[in-house]
Amino acid sequence: MAFEAEGKLYKKMDTQQVTDTFRKREFIVEMVDGAYTQLIKFQMTQNNCEKLDGHNEGDEVKVTFNLRGREYTKDGRTSYFTNLDAWKIDAPSSQQAAPPPPAAADAGFPSPNDAPPTIESNDDLPF
Repeated sequence: MAFEAEGKLYKKMDTQQVTDTFRKREFIVEMVDGAYTQLIKFQMTQNNCEKLDGHNEGDEVKVTFNLRGREYTKDGRTSYFTNLDAWKIDAPSSQQAAPPPPAAADAGFPSPNDAPPTIESNDDLPF
């Protein structure tokens, strides 16, 4: 199941090569929650790490992510981890949509103030 969150890109970290075959990149999104500001850590993995390059700290972003959890046992102690695995990051939809270009004045289209043409006819059909 995918989730979405919007906020300001607060901090982005460098890509970490965790193992020979696994790499990740973490980033923080600042989200306003009522009177409190929340700093939420997301991660991108593998080929998704580069998707963060086009965004700068301070930019408004919309993050699409999956919620992942796992169990880890070491030395008889069990811990549980939760990750917010981001796989898409964009500008919020309010910033993505560009306004349509203004129509040319001489495009030949009638304006809203133009009256429809009058047709004189002697027939009495209603259409």
